[in-house]
Amino acid sequence: MSPGGRARRIGLVGCVKEKATQPAAAAELYTSTLFRGRRRFVESSCDEWWVLSALHGLVHPEDVLEPYDVTLKSMPAAQRRHWSANVIRSIEERIQPRRGDVVELHCGAEYRDFGLTAGLQQRGVALENPTHGMPIGKQLSFYKGTRR
Repeated sequence: MSPGGRARRIGLVGCVKEKATQPAAAAELYTSTLFRGRRRFVESSCDEWWVLSALHGLVHPEDVLEPYDVTLKSMPAAQRRHWSANVIRSIEERIQPRRGDVVELHCGAEYRDFGLTAGLQQRGVALENPTHGMPIGKQLSFYKGTRR
């Protein structure tokens, strides 16, 4: 909960393969239509948002990153679980979620299903996944409706 007692809404947005060719703030580094739609959505629905980077873990949108070519999809399950444990630690340190906060997940199963979801649930936050079960085409349509 925020200091005023109100639950915070925190967006977590998964990184994508398409990136700028030069270093950029994380909010601008990822250039795909899907990422831009997710970003617009969380900017309108959440109090704060963060990027889930396959290489860097939890990243603030203003953090400047070099372009990179690492994906969770290519990692074995054990490495994904290690990544998730590191992200949970970073969330504890940097976001400090409180029981009752809402975390919106805007990322694929390779981000969610190796400890991230369970770790957040153990901390008492409510989880929302607005595009759960949608194929990419439907996700793109869903996010296209979000204007900035």
